[in-house]
Amino acid sequence: MKYFKFIYLSVFFGIISILSFLNIIYSYYFNLYLNLNSYIYSLFVSLFVALLFYFIDNDEKKITIYEKILTVLLGYFLLPLIISIPFYFSIYNITFINSYFEAISGFTSTGFTIFDNIKHIDQSLIIWRSSSQWIGGLYFLFSIILLIDIFDNSFKKSLTNFISFNKSETLKQSYKIFILYCILTLSIFVILNFFNIRTFNSLNLAMTIIASGGFLPTNNLSNILINNTQIIVFSLLMLTSFFSIFLSYNLIHLRNRNLNFFNEDLHLLFYFLSVLIIFLIFFNFDNNFSQLFLSLTSSVSNIGISLENSPKNLSFVFLILLIIGGSFFSTSSGIRFLKLYSLFKFSINEILSYTRPKNVYINKLLFTKIFFEQSEVYKYFLSIIIFIISLLFLTSLLTMNGIDIESSFKLSILTLMNTVNSSIYGLNEFNFQDLQFYTKYYLILFMIIGRVELLTLLIICKKFLFKN
Repeated sequence: MKYFKFIYLSVFFGIISILSFLNIIYSYYFNLYLNLNSYIYSLFVSLFVALLFYFIDNDEKKITIYEKILTVLLGYFLLPLIISIPFYFSIYNITFINSYFEAISGFTSTGFTIFDNIKHIDQSLIIWRSSSQWIGGLYFLFSIILLIDIFDNSFKKSLTNFISFNKSETLKQSYKIFILYCILTLSIFVILNFFNIRTFNSLNLAMTIIASGGFLPTNNLSNILINNTQIIVFSLLMLTSFFSIFLSYNLIHLRNRNLNFFNEDLHLLFYFLSVLIIFLIFFNFDNNFSQLFLSLTSSVSNIGISLENSPKNLSFVFLILLIIGGSFFSTSSGIRFLKLYSLFKFSINEILSYTRPKNVYINKLLFTKIFFEQSEVYKYFLSIIIFIISLLFLTSLLTMNGIDIESSFKLSILTLMNTVNSSIYGLNEFNFQDLQFYTKYYLILFMIIGRVELLTLLIICKKFLFKN
């Protein structure tokens, strides 16, 4: 199946070439010639690679799941190489490792940056940073569709009634994602403009929100959101990357949808409202609801950006929230709430079955008739184990490289959860520019591992998961 191999990557190299062309037009229109040549380089290189990948793959044999996973992983290393070109050839004398670090951080929607002062950066390069997040979020969503066959039944049923996808169904779902992704990005941009946020900032923030990224067009979000109305609206918009990308589509086609399609979103809504009530009752110390609400939505959606005066004494709570994460079919990271809920319910049922052996306990999700199997619970448990091992391993590496243990632990969580460092986690002043080059390589690797945690899990456990 030619479509699933290099053509998959060719599509995204083509999108990068389109984004490069748009940046060239933007630079010409606003007379921003300082970094113009760098976008010309990225345009021709990405276009050449796109055409090369399109014509290089003539193998018509059916591609295996294992090959699909390797293809997706390859994209996470190759695509940022093209994205790093405008950074490397810019006027700011950025080294290759720093350029690649910035590109990986954007493409994985993490948001770590080597720039100390965003105000000193050319506007076209700021847009390029935001674009790297946008295409990275789209790549992540397309990868979910590409690897739909390896998902658990409970997740698959919230997307489709098909047991597996053929080529035409994959194209249909991918096209739907692309349209929804673009419409949601445009909608966020329009809403932000409507509430008097500068057009340039609205554009960058729209690409950040939809991709669950962390790049900002200014040094601090407080320079953009100047009143409570803007803060509340911005907070609500961040929930776009918390719920499923298909939620709006399912609501429009409500008559043709059964409750299974809203399964995960209903759980997430119940979870979010419960957390919100707890925050209002127990953590609203300064009676500043808008700032607390922004920190909450930023954490649950794995975006991580915050205001200057956000609560700093709740960093541990916010870290827990971003580890839990959002919807499986969203651009957010995290272990996923539905996984943790299923694992918790299964554990409780197992304990009760021993204390009351005559009773029958059913492993069923709330709101629907979906049952989760014991084999799925084992996968959930294994993913948590792998996360803990990865967290401890990265924390140890960072500690050995001269970073204090607390910062290493927090930075490791943010890296694996693809969340930007900010004041709500106590790491807003962290300097990535001065890190040793091999420390940056560690972070690059684990940013990718964090983004494809499920994929790496499947590679490690392929004998268990790829029986067929």
